Amino acid sequence: IRAADPEEAVTRSLKLENGKLRVNTNLFDLKGKLYLVGFGKAAYKMAKAALEVLGEIVEKGVISIPKGFKVEEELENVDIVFSGHPKPDAGSIEAGKKILKLAEQADEHDVVLVLISGGGSALMEYPVEEVSLDDIAYTSILLMNSGADIYELNTVRKHLSRVKGGQLAKAIFPATTISLIISDVVGDRVDMIASGPTAPDPTTFQDAWFIMEKYRLIEKIPSNVRSYLERGLRGEVPETPKEGDPIFRKVYNHIIASNIASLRKMKKKAEEIGYNSLILTSMIQGEAREVGKVIAALALEVKKTGNPVKPPAVILAGGETTVTVKGSGKGGRNQELALSAAIQIKDSEGIVVASVGSDGIDGPTDAAGAIVDGYTVVKAYEQGLNAIKYLENNDSYTFFKKVGGLVETGYTGTNVNDFIVVIVV
Repeated sequence: IRAADPEEAVTRSLKLENGKLRVNTNLFDLKGKLYLVGFGKAAYKMAKAALEVLGEIVEKGVISIPKGFKVEEELENVDIVFSGHPKPDAGSIEAGKKILKLAEQADEHDVVLVLISGGGSALMEYPVEEVSLDDIAYTSILLMNSGADIYELNTVRKHLSRVKGGQLAKAIFPATTISLIISDVVGDRVDMIASGPTAPDPTTFQDAWFIMEKYRLIEKIPSNVRSYLERGLRGEVPETPKEGDPIFRKVYNHIIASNIASLRKMKKKAEEIGYNSLILTSMIQGEAREVGKVIAALALEVKKTGNPVKPPAVILAGGETTVTVKGSGKGGRNQELALSAAIQIKDSEGIVVASVGSDGIDGPTDAAGAIVDGYTVVKAYEQGLNAIKYLENNDSYTFFKKVGGLVETGYTGTNVNDFIVVIVV
């Protein structure tokens, strides 16, 4: 989690050298003005770190952060807008307008530093003229309730917005765009993180329309949304900017923190203290309880045969699972995964499984996740608790509250998805 800390990640990536700006391996002349914009759950910490590096050379800035976020101090020359998350609100539109206005002020000699993190999609919004924020919110709810995934949801959102899908980069052009990105998207697709405001958009109005047809929503979506998408299909409104557009010759997107980067740090630490270690994947997806079974099977295999790594071993994985809620209990995807794994490793010695959210929040609970071993379920039975019934009722939080095993970190200030750690000795 320290590897994904917003302040550390920005400080690692950003340097001033003899009046020039170094971002990782790229060096930029600062002939003109330097502007700063940011949006996402980590925007405040990212901006604070950037200002510590850049100081007074930042001409002006605007960041959008979640309502309720406790600001330690005001930021020099940076306007802070408090916006809605996960549901965008009037603050989100105010942020979108202010950021777009600042972007359009920049000329060809200027640089705009864009700080992007998870939650940015809701925290910065500026709908197209014909569509209201309520229209977008209602359309999003229809899609989510129909089973649309984040890629489909963002495809539609991009085509109803003036800032998403590369359109912020278009507004910044002819100035130079430098984006520092903390990825909360499995696979680190820049065009999907915060709906890709500075990335070429591979999706089209045709794709957005197809998604509506796929979920049979054409007649259910607001008429304003339907008519705008129809205009897009007819070519009456411009497409989002695509790969090869000249604007992207002056755009530099840098992922500065991600799930895989954190897993690599964890692997190094495990090896330093004497464990054989393996990164399984940073792209785990699927039903949490099913992933829990696979993780448990892997742990049992390592214990029995030494494959794919010999004990003492640490196996690491990351990604983001889902929970299909059928019960009435309380829990989160990490706690559900851990409970499922606990059932499979019952009575096994020398196996520990932990699953946690890097942001310190797992579902609607105050825990980051849970940690289990071969005795977790045994201990529950001794208390008269049936682990399988708790899993069936999606009640993992209550189970761990009674038996023990909750991991409680508080909000960490970053988000690079979830971590799964398996220890076998």
